[in-house]
Amino acid sequence: MMLEIYLVMTVAASAVSQEAEEPVSYMQCTEGYEYDPIKEVCKDIDECALVSDACKGGMKCINHYGGYLCLPQNAQIFVTNGDESSQPTDPIPQTPLNPTNPQTRTQSNHRGVAAGASQCLPGFTLDEQNYCHDVDECSQGLHTCNADQICYNTRGSYTCQCHPGYQKHGEQCVDRNECMLSHYCMHRCVNTAGSYYCECKDGYQLASNNHSCVDVNECDLTQSCQHQCFNLLGSYICQCDQGYELAPDSVSCVDIDECAFSSYMCQYVCINSPGGYSCICPEGYRLQRTRMCQDINECDTGHECREDEMCWNYYGGHRCYPQDPCLEPYVLTSENRCSCQSAGACRGLPQSIIYKYMSIHSERTVPADIFQIQATNIFSSAHYTFRIKAGNDGGEFFLRRFSSVGAMLVLTKSLEGPQELIVDLEMITQHTAMNYRSSSFLRLTIIVGPYPF
Repeated sequence: MMLEIYLVMTVAASAVSQEAEEPVSYMQCTEGYEYDPIKEVCKDIDECALVSDACKGGMKCINHYGGYLCLPQNAQIFVTNGDESSQPTDPIPQTPLNPTNPQTRTQSNHRGVAAGASQCLPGFTLDEQNYCHDVDECSQGLHTCNADQICYNTRGSYTCQCHPGYQKHGEQCVDRNECMLSHYCMHRCVNTAGSYYCECKDGYQLASNNHSCVDVNECDLTQSCQHQCFNLLGSYICQCDQGYELAPDSVSCVDIDECAFSSYMCQYVCINSPGGYSCICPEGYRLQRTRMCQDINECDTGHECREDEMCWNYYGGHRCYPQDPCLEPYVLTSENRCSCQSAGACRGLPQSIIYKYMSIHSERTVPADIFQIQATNIFSSAHYTFRIKAGNDGGEFFLRRFSSVGAMLVLTKSLEGPQELIVDLEMITQHTAMNYRSSSFLRLTIIVGPYPF
């Protein structure tokens, strides 16, 4: 189906009427028209030719007086002058003027004047056949135009016009500031002598029509960013890979020293590397996840203890202790327990000695409960006494009683490792009714690890 559209060119009549009046100045042209310095009239602007993408979506551009229309491609256009009959008719052929004799329509008048008075009107001259012809004052140098003006011959006279880009100011031609008028520049207009040109803001460039501005993709044109480039309208930004940060120039990337941020990045030692960091652990430890250090139990993974020795693991290492720690007159009666079998040989000595081992971190927070001692054989009428017999010369420990049959060994001073301490804890049992008194030792070996973890 063909879409038929009839345009009534009423504006055209207005534009034509201006040609018959006195020449108008450039400032009098309405929107959609521009001043013609040669004809000194306002002429229609062909937006379809000036704006390359005037119509979108496959529509075709139809120029119209003072504007333009966007119509479907299959639209059929009929142009009328506003008469009631709007149907298209065949154009009426016009007889062209004789280019060699522009006086065709007035030959009889001029010829009559020439024949009767042997002279022509001003601006015309008589030829050999007694015809009056127009005098070209411009080519014959008979004009009074200034040097900065252009002479245009007219019928019976001539006119002086300014060069394109200039306009008359009195009798002089002065530059027309197109930037003060309608210039179609999207961003900035720069006036020049007799003309103008368009400029775009930073990050944009002129389109092919020299009026519009389109974004410049700096990421495609240059490799300004050291790592990653992201284009923006009129600009761009740089970003760095993980582990790097932008330098003050906002283009270069510098490594982030994560180890300098905090001493808690790693539990032991932090090693910075380009774009990252890593944690390492001391000998006797292995890295747990990313930053923590876990003690390696050498007694489970492999050790050099003999068959008659017991492997004891502690924080950061291990030690070998004899499986039978008993010395005369004591004999091994159970694991780590040495008992005296002869009452006469053990007179004045503890009845039994129990060997225990424990490990604590270096620089442990104090006070801290570290070991509990308690009677195993409890008599209803017996009285129990607990004390530190040996190994507390520096006052590092305190024995706190928490019940009638038990006490807690308290660490009172922070200890730095690695070191080994042996503390003898004595328990005295007294039975008044039976007139019975005995003692036993708990020999506690405390190994302080080299690190606070």
